[in-house]
Amino acid sequence: MEDVVIVGAGIAGLATSLGLLRLGVSSVVLESADSLRTSGSALGIWSNGWRALDAIGVGHILRAKYNKLSGIVITSVSSGVQTAELPFRDSHTQGGDLEFRCVNRRVLLETLANELPIGTIRYSSKVVHIQSEDHAKSIHLSDGTVLETKVLIGCDGVNSVVSKFLGFSTPAYAGRTSVRGFVNFQDGHGLEAKFFQFFGKGVRFGVIPCDDYAVYWFITFRPSSLEKEMVEDPAKVKQLVLSKLGKVSDKIMRVFEETELENMVCAPLRFRYPWEMLWGNISKDNICVIGDALHPLTPDIAQGGCSALEDSVILVRLLARALKRNDEGNEHHAITEALEKFARERRWRCFDLISTSYIVGYIQQSDGVLLQFF
Repeated sequence: MEDVVIVGAGIAGLATSLGLLRLGVSSVVLESADSLRTSGSALGIWSNGWRALDAIGVGHILRAKYNKLSGIVITSVSSGVQTAELPFRDSHTQGGDLEFRCVNRRVLLETLANELPIGTIRYSSKVVHIQSEDHAKSIHLSDGTVLETKVLIGCDGVNSVVSKFLGFSTPAYAGRTSVRGFVNFQDGHGLEAKFFQFFGKGVRFGVIPCDDYAVYWFITFRPSSLEKEMVEDPAKVKQLVLSKLGKVSDKIMRVFEETELENMVCAPLRFRYPWEMLWGNISKDNICVIGDALHPLTPDIAQGGCSALEDSVILVRLLARALKRNDEGNEHHAITEALEKFARERRWRCFDLISTSYIVGYIQQSDGVLLQFF
């Protein structure tokens, strides 16, 4: 019998396990792959994500590796003319800056994993069936192993087995495709510490320095029927990306041209309909879901990783309190109550993030003259 079993060794899963450890609660993390899933290039982390990383004790480790960006520069794809430059300012704090850094996903996962005791993450552990056994849950793995747990937390991404068990539908296709890439320049990239974003012609792309040498980039677009066939071939994907860049500077073009094919990831964008947050089972009995398993959203406001970290910290604080009560007879009730409180706290937050992200992406990638002007 385990106290807590977490399905998925991604950002949400590892952050939850580490957060629980900091508060004296052990857990087991089940990962279907045979090692950490380090694909995905990089991700932007805003102030809310850094507060969560500070809460679990790794913020200082990551800050030392990545540059803080001062603002965003917006440029037209059609004309190549810069249309705006905005500093990152916190509207809630007079004179305060928003903290935004771009973090290598592999480094983030390894930083979290290195803080956990050896054996916490069990690789090659694919969950195939979940079964209720009185107050416990039985988790059946593909190799025949069966674990029992007091608490089951699903952090297993957009194709989550746990969210399906709770009754959530398969995430919907947003109608757009995303290509992400990561490139290291041995001689330095020469870019300012700013978020460079480009709009126009139904395309949205960005270039974000991580440090003085590494650069992350992304591009999202609505693929034609011909382009949907091209995205299966990495070489064709790169040519497709280069054809959509429009008028950009040589420094920006160099970022895309020098990205190796193996450092690119192409995938359709998926999201959960926001109204599912209002009536879906975020928690049920002693099971809950967080991160992409709960609220997959389009990447248009860079809150996927940040909101997963938020989920982790809030859940950990509520759950640790319930598990550390010295009342064995009411432990299950305390766990259920903690998960229900988590669901109430996160329901509208998730609704807001999913809706905002989708609407921002819809506006920014519109081909219509009116919406482009807006």
